[in-house]
Amino acid sequence: MIVITGASGVLGRALASHLEATGEEVVSLSSADVNLCDGAATTARLKALAPRIIFHVAGRVHGLGGNSKYPAEMYFDNIRINSNVVHGAHESGARKIVAVSTIAIYSSDAPRPVSEDSIWEGRPHASEAAYAQAKRSMLAQLEAYQAQYGLAYAYPIMTNIYGPHDRFDPQYGHVVPSLVAKFHAAARDGGTVGVWGTGAAERDFIYSEDAAVALAMIGEKHDGPINVATGGTVRIREVVETLQAISGVDAVKWDPTKPDGQMLRNYDVSRLQALGFEPKVSLQDGLKRTYDWYSDAYPNVRV
Repeated sequence: MIVITGASGVLGRALASHLEATGEEVVSLSSADVNLCDGAATTARLKALAPRIIFHVAGRVHGLGGNSKYPAEMYFDNIRINSNVVHGAHESGARKIVAVSTIAIYSSDAPRPVSEDSIWEGRPHASEAAYAQAKRSMLAQLEAYQAQYGLAYAYPIMTNIYGPHDRFDPQYGHVVPSLVAKFHAAARDGGTVGVWGTGAAERDFIYSEDAAVALAMIGEKHDGPINVATGGTVRIREVVETLQAISGVDAVKWDPTKPDGQMLRNYDVSRLQALGFEPKVSLQDGLKRTYDWYSDAYPNVRV
């Protein structure tokens, strides 16, 4: 049996669908099933399930705005969630835990493209430091549990994931889902789409189905840290322009008084490519699928 935490989110849903399609028995845990901030409840639930592998996808997540506004909450909640799940994995007798991290752990001064060897070099970018340090701490715990208890682990360092079932928070969400929500609102009700920054920042975006395939490969074939990204970058302005074409909304107002965040994020994906992974969904196709899904699901979407 495979257990997935964070089953209601964009990555958890995609991963569950992919694993079930390959014939795996999957138990998906959401916040309705167990409060991962409760250590005793988390351990009891995992021991009862006795999984072979745990994919730990759950976490408290915001975009740039939320990470800046709620750093204490981001740190405290993620420390609790991660600590409880890793400990529960050991207590349940799981053979392996695949504990999902974020590219926010890397310092903005790390050599480009950033490799997994740079995890501990320098401080994370200030805009996401609290969230990033919580994820770094998870790696330290994984190393300790492997050393003392023999718990096998993989530590996927995820780039920006997007797709259906995301949290489409226009104010504090990640860049793609927040923009999808804004463009859909403008197409529906009229008005202008406001966008933070200048659009010059470059990011590596991966569609949720591709990310799920990568995670499944990692669960079977890899131990330790590994970057999960496409290996390419696009400017935020290109994402905005693509959504303009998809939605039919031309009215966009950039706000250069708001931060762009780290200007360039690109990653060495040689370890992932060695497993045989190649992304299949282009940015244009992925954005179209995501926008169409949101349009069909609205207003029953997560924010």
